Amino acid sequence: MNTLHERTRTRIPVDAGSDSGSAGMQGREFAWTDADFGQVQSLIYERAGISLHDGKHAMVYSRLSRRLRDTGHQSFREYLDWLESTDGPEWQEFVNALTTNLTSFFREHHHFESLSELLKSRPRTYHWNVWCSAASTGEEPYSIIMTAVEALGEKANFSLAASDIDSKVLATASQGVYRFESLKSMESSRHHRFFLRGKSENAGMVRVKPEYRQMIDFQMVNLVRDDWPFKETFDVVFCRNVMIYFDGATQRKVLERIHRVMKPGGILFVGHAENFSDSKDLFVLKGKTVYERTR
Repeated sequence: MNTLHERTRTRIPVDAGSDSGSAGMQGREFAWTDADFGQVQSLIYERAGISLHDGKHAMVYSRLSRRLRDTGHQSFREYLDWLESTDGPEWQEFVNALTTNLTSFFREHHHFESLSELLKSRPRTYHWNVWCSAASTGEEPYSIIMTAVEALGEKANFSLAASDIDSKVLATASQGVYRFESLKSMESSRHHRFFLRGKSENAGMVRVKPEYRQMIDFQMVNLVRDDWPFKETFDVVFCRNVMIYFDGATQRKVLERIHRVMKPGGILFVGHAENFSDSKDLFVLKGKTVYERTR
C-alpha cells in the first residue's frame, strides 16, 4: 500500500474568512488553524473520498483532539505531519474518527418492503447474493437478514456481504449486541424470532441470535479504492447515505465500480437524499430511491 506522503496531495481550498473557520475556536486545548483543517480535508479526501465542507471545523476538532491525546502529540500540525510520514494503524483511527455512523433497524422501511417483494419473485432455489456497503454498527445488514428469512424461510439460499470503512463499527456489528430500546419500532414477533434478551448484568440488552449473525460476512471495504475483494456479482446492493459525503467525481467512480460488481438488472438501494439521474448509463430509477443496473 502506498503511503500518502509518497504521493502528491490535492489540496482542497479553505475559505479563511469563513465564520465557521478557526477564528472562533481559540482558547481550546490545542491550537487549531485553517491550515490544519485544510490538511485534514486533503487527507480524508484522499484516504476515504470524504469531502469535508468548511462548516465542519468544530466537529473535526472535537473528534481528532482525542487522537492527539491518545498518540501524545501536542499540536494538530505535529500529529498530521506524523500521520503523513507513516502507513501504520493510526490511519484507520483517523478514518474512524471522521466517519459518521447514524443508523437504525429498518431505516427507510420501504426499501425492505421492496426487497421482500423482490426475493419472493424468484424460485426458492435461486441463490441471492447481496451486499450492504455501509454496514455501520450492523442494524442495516441485520434488517436485510430478517427480511430475507421472513421472505424465503429459515433455510434461505441467501448470501450477504456487509462492509464498512470503519473497523470499530464493524466489530460492533459482528457482535450483534444492542440496547433493547433500539428495537421499539420493530414488531414484537421479530424480537422473539431474531434476538436473545439479556439477563442480570445484561438486562436491557439484546443480541442477534447466532444463526442469523453467521449469515453475514463482515469485512472492511474502502469504496474509493479499486481493490474490492468480491469474486461474484451481486443481485442487490445497499449503498445508502454514503454518496452524500462524496463529491460528484468520486460519486461517479464509486457508481462505476458498483455497476461492475452487479448483475445486469440488479437492484441498488440508495439514501433518501441521493440522486443519480446524471448516471443513467449505469442505473435507471425504478422507484423511490431504488435503481436498476443497466443491462
